[in-house]
Amino acid sequence: MLAAERRDFLLARLEADGKLVAKQLATELGVAEDSIRRDLREMAAAGLCLRVYGGALPVSPAVADYATRATVATSSKERVAVAAAALIRRGHTVLLDGGTTALAVTAALPPDLEATIVTHSPTVAAALVSHPCVDVYVLGGRLFKHSAVTCGAAAAEAAQGVTADLFLLGVTGVHHEAGLTTGDPDEAAMKRTLASRAAETYVLASSEKIGAASPFLVLPPDRVTAIITDAPPAHPALTGLTVIPA
Repeated sequence: MLAAERRDFLLARLEADGKLVAKQLATELGVAEDSIRRDLREMAAAGLCLRVYGGALPVSPAVADYATRATVATSSKERVAVAAAALIRRGHTVLLDGGTTALAVTAALPPDLEATIVTHSPTVAAALVSHPCVDVYVLGGRLFKHSAVTCGAAAAEAAQGVTADLFLLGVTGVHHEAGLTTGDPDEAAMKRTLASRAAETYVLASSEKIGAASPFLVLPPDRVTAIITDAPPAHPALTGLTVIPA
């Protein structure tokens, strides 16, 4: 099998199985494990997979720029947003993450909902300007333009003054082995800070994020209350996870 043919095989297997294990593939294909690892390095460099210890996982499409992400899986995000909005009760204080699914949550809130929403996303805050009953607090700090959210020391310090009923967390990847991941270390740290300020944390996970992974861990799945997703509950990447169907 030529190297190009082998990479096509690996891509097909990654799509079918949701992961690649280098040692198993080397045995199956009758090639050196170093050859498989080299293939995975080249595939990762081309943005076709995420290398992990011993193999690779599907790369998340949610690491694209904000404008591009706004056009991806819009119906799925709307379903997740409706399920997430249903968790918010009158009088709740809610930490709402940034991102396109969080923005969809603002559109799903009932117009008579009386609640307080704290966010580090200027776009989320702006979307709530017209809501008649929701009080909005914005956490300031350095703007991370990729996701249109504030991060860094100032934002983290501001978050320490908040005690919330729940946190609606956005991530770019959900995987039972790789955990809940995102593409930037500072953003991952900010998300952990926000999660530490809420009694419960729910993950906003449209279907394209299930089974995918990004380089930086936000939280292990057992550190959140549940995953809100419209992906099939039997999806292998949701094995053992608590799921709220959207």
